Amino acid sequence: MATVADRLISTLKLCGVQRVYGIPGDSLNGFTDAIRRAGDFSWEQVRHEETAAFAAAAEAALTGSLAVCAGSCGPGNLHLINGLFDAQRSRVPVLAIAAHIPLAEIGSGYFQETHPQSLFAECSVYCELVSSAEQAPRIFAMAMRAAIEENGVAVVVIPGEVLGTKVADTGWGLRPVVAAQSVCHPDERGLGAAAVMLNAAANVTILAGAGVADAHDQVMDLARTLQAPIVHALRGKEHIEYDNPHDVGMTGLLGFASGYKAIAEADVLLMLGTDFPYQQFYPDRAQIIQVDIRGANLGRRAPIDLGLVGTVRDTVAALRPLLAAKVDRTHLDRSLNHYRKVRRKLDTLAANDRDRTPIRPEYVAAVANRVAVDDAVFTVDVGSPVVWAARYVTMNGRRRLIGSFNHGTMACALPHAIGAQTAQPGRQVVAFAGDGGLTMMFGELLTLVQNRLPVKVIVFNNSSLNFVELEMKAAGIVNFGTGLQNPDLAAVATAIGMFGRRVEQPGDLEGALADAFAHDGPALVDVVTARQELSIPPVIRAEQAKGFSLYAIRTVLAGRADELLDLVSTNVARRILD
Repeated sequence: MATVADRLISTLKLCGVQRVYGIPGDSLNGFTDAIRRAGDFSWEQVRHEETAAFAAAAEAALTGSLAVCAGSCGPGNLHLINGLFDAQRSRVPVLAIAAHIPLAEIGSGYFQETHPQSLFAECSVYCELVSSAEQAPRIFAMAMRAAIEENGVAVVVIPGEVLGTKVADTGWGLRPVVAAQSVCHPDERGLGAAAVMLNAAANVTILAGAGVADAHDQVMDLARTLQAPIVHALRGKEHIEYDNPHDVGMTGLLGFASGYKAIAEADVLLMLGTDFPYQQFYPDRAQIIQVDIRGANLGRRAPIDLGLVGTVRDTVAALRPLLAAKVDRTHLDRSLNHYRKVRRKLDTLAANDRDRTPIRPEYVAAVANRVAVDDAVFTVDVGSPVVWAARYVTMNGRRRLIGSFNHGTMACALPHAIGAQTAQPGRQVVAFAGDGGLTMMFGELLTLVQNRLPVKVIVFNNSSLNFVELEMKAAGIVNFGTGLQNPDLAAVATAIGMFGRRVEQPGDLEGALADAFAHDGPALVDVVTARQELSIPPVIRAEQAKGFSLYAIRTVLAGRADELLDLVSTNVARRILD
């Protein structure tokens, strides 16, 4: 008879899984030994279990298939939780194997005892304890089914000794667990109500989120019919920005004034597959129609006039025959003209500013975008790197953009890149890392070297927690506790066996990136960027403007007028000269 671990690996292989991310531990010995004996299934060792979960999340996001991570009992699997929250909120299928203390010791306060079922309940669609070897194959099958069908995290908590226990063939695990195929759209009444509202509206704006994946052509046809500008949320960028003559940019804290304006001027806002969270960016007077596959999401961000449950692809296909083609392009053309003006201003900033230093982060992102290949995968840290990626990395239908866009955790770019590169080793993977995020998970540079992953890491090195500083400025608070004393990060990369290059002059940037991207192996380019660059949101509320004024006053009073002067020279003087 085979062990529980043997049967689990056989099941995973049947389902198309080829690897597990994790760190060995005694409670995982039965599992890792089964992987060793399997031969055609890989154990992807990382330096921190949090990275294992992030890597699995990135693989699942990139491939659309189930990915797996594992953690040993107690602290080992507890480290998974941040990455699992990211996977759950990004709605990607991940199975987490959480090894547990010996079954007989549960509840005794045993060494390393935690309560994984309680800990992981909030970040999973399924979380269950295996209490016997006979139960294990069925529990794992149900967990995989839940992860695949609900696009979320499934956690199986299993005592270490159970993994090594032999179990008879019960029939479970002998067939692949694959996603069911279905068609899902609203009924005739709901579709008819949407058509009445859209046909009657003079100005329709579409807000597209991640739910428009695989529906690009349908949404474009809909936009042409409605003469509607298309605004995208951050997670919708990679799916709808390309080949889109109706594109007017992004909205939200990281977005464009044009996206905000197109929504504000709409009579009807049509939300497609988005759970965009910021209430202040929704229109005050427009009617709102929301389409989402998850009914619980309808109306939770702003009051809606009509909620429709279905996939975007199926719903738009069913709705389209009910719509009358509009001929008036006034709203669309006004929105497009405004977007062109905003885009020109943004592109002006993404230039070599007369070789001035520190280097503008916009320029770094724009050059990386230009040098990267057409099917590159970009992973981005939360904070200022995600701003520059959102504004300057161009999507084309082949590139991918992966980040912690819903969970919003620091230090995700490098771990996500590990999963993306492992899953697709022949593809170019570029990580936009902040200096704070990179140094938080610094040890994973060693994973790149050990696992021979040719990830290209671009560090936006401004010696600060830059986005936190911006938030402090907006609140009228003098920056405190945000400065970072960094080493020469390129020298560190070189010391551990990577390609390393430090860039302090704008003229050296493109050559350094080209050399790094051409290098056959992992590479890190440490770019010294402007600390005081402001990523201004598309609309500034009165309290934010007041906050910046208070920041200026308090900074001077605190004896730090030099910091204020640096801020002004970076963001005002350069624009005047331009």
